[in-house]
Amino acid sequence: MLVAVGLRAVVSRPFVAPLVYGPYERRLARHVRALPPERRPRHVGVILDGNRRWARAAGSHPTAGHRAGADKIEEFLGWCEEAGVEVVTLWLLSTDNLARSPDELAPLLAIIEDVVGELGATGRWRVHPVGALDLLPAETAQRLKEVGASTAGCRGTVVNVAVGYGGRREIADAVRAMLQEHAGRGTTIEELAGSLDVEHIAEHLYTKGQPDPDLVIRTSGEQRLGGFLLWQSAHSEFYFCEAYWPDFRRVDFLRALRAYSLRHRRLGT
Repeated sequence: MLVAVGLRAVVSRPFVAPLVYGPYERRLARHVRALPPERRPRHVGVILDGNRRWARAAGSHPTAGHRAGADKIEEFLGWCEEAGVEVVTLWLLSTDNLARSPDELAPLLAIIEDVVGELGATGRWRVHPVGALDLLPAETAQRLKEVGASTAGCRGTVVNVAVGYGGRREIADAVRAMLQEHAGRGTTIEELAGSLDVEHIAEHLYTKGQPDPDLVIRTSGEQRLGGFLLWQSAHSEFYFCEAYWPDFRRVDFLRALRAYSLRHRRLGT
């Protein structure tokens, strides 16, 4: 069921009887395959939410939820490849998450290192770390950079792994980098203020050179961005799914693509 809320939409997860589940998913897949390129998202951003609640519901430690969520990522990227998505941004760890207790944060960082390394080892995707890597433990930041460098020549889907990421921090970092660049050129503040436009900031974002996300998906039923791609998502379409991330299914993804294809994107015009 698609429920309109303001200019966006919230998606609930309808019950589908097991006997009709297969035909229903195949029908959705046919719909998506038949879509013209302009009705498909080039860039999909995903807020992988609900790992800890999934673990709690199963009576497990949060680490089990993080591991289950990590195990879902490669499968999800396969669905994106199948749908022709060119860029995927996965929010794995926010700057706020860095304040979690050490007994949860340390294994979570280890899981992130493992899953990013596994993605790089496939040779299928160009892995691009985005975030304030200087806030991470040195070994984690180094591992992410190594995977990014080792996959730089891959021609597959670009996979942005957002670790230590916060939308406000990204904008602040972009402005800081822009000011430093112009200071190096000898540009005065007055000159910069007179010529500054949005593209100058966009050129210094973590995702510079990439298309902005067409579709942002958040799992677990939460209906907010929470700081994800604040600058880039100005014209994005949002899809909120009730499933916790470890339970996110191909049919949920296909529903998101179908909902996106039915939106009339005016982009402010």
